[in-house]
Amino acid sequence: MTIANRCAVLGKPIAHSLSPVLHNAAYRALGLDDWWYDRHEVGEEDLDAFLKGLDPTWRGLSLTMPLKKTIQPYGTPRNVWARELKVANTVVFDWSHVDHDDPLWPNGRPVIRLYNTDVVGIQLAFDHADRESGVHRDAGRAGRALIIGNGNTATSAAAACLMMPGASRITVASRHPGRDLGIGPAAAMFRGDGVHPYDEIDLADGDAVAAVAREAGYVINTIPGHAADGVADVLSAVETTFPGTLLDVVYDPRPTRLMQVWREHGGQAIGGEEMLLYQGLIQVLLMTGIWDDDPPSDADRRLQDVTVDDDHLEIAMRRALEEAL
Repeated sequence: MTIANRCAVLGKPIAHSLSPVLHNAAYRALGLDDWWYDRHEVGEEDLDAFLKGLDPTWRGLSLTMPLKKTIQPYGTPRNVWARELKVANTVVFDWSHVDHDDPLWPNGRPVIRLYNTDVVGIQLAFDHADRESGVHRDAGRAGRALIIGNGNTATSAAAACLMMPGASRITVASRHPGRDLGIGPAAAMFRGDGVHPYDEIDLADGDAVAAVAREAGYVINTIPGHAADGVADVLSAVETTFPGTLLDVVYDPRPTRLMQVWREHGGQAIGGEEMLLYQGLIQVLLMTGIWDDDPPSDADRRLQDVTVDDDHLEIAMRRALEEAL
């Protein structure tokens, strides 16, 4: 097979990434036989040399933390979340306008477009879960979202909640209270000036966390690995049902202890593979040029008004992900 179009996911470590499974399944579904997606272990100190060594066969990159911030000086944000959050997980190369004047870029410096598909990936994961369970959320109704953790993933989670119906109040249960998530400008865009973007509670305050969980329509756990097992233990002692939907961004173990407890208390829980699927789907649409340079901030509307290609693509990627897991 001749590979004429290359994409990859970068990070350190990266061996665990399921992105190649998703993207290569998408290429097969689209009949793109000369496209290939790989993984490369690249840390912050390696990114500069990696970018400058690329040639015009490269179409796009997926980035894990901390590269989502390291990439910023190299490109231009092209959707609202990459611009407002200053976090980009997606790179699209445009080799039609190459700068050959910089000797540090031996193959020329392409136009580098930056996108954040994590935010809409979270939104679409909840939308899919709601459709599957027949849940209808009223955009005009007040409601609460709970975000567990206040690291970089929590920033994307909070931004997603700004767009989701019934999430008028956002509470962040912080492991490190006082850290600003940086969603103020985005909150002003979606909620208006002067609106406080979120409330904060200490994750160590189990009673406070349980109280918010009891009334939250959305709960997003952003703490990796088994770090949220303590939260699960706190919630397991609560003698009530949880009405909302939990998205645990972890997909190993699957299900997590937190997901198990949530379901035992009557709530719906979905794993991080759902977020991974949808953020990857948007990446494929951007990298292959199926979606042009329209910022995918309105991806939910565009996928709801689904085309045959998009629907076929989602099915193929979901099937590949389920087989890999």
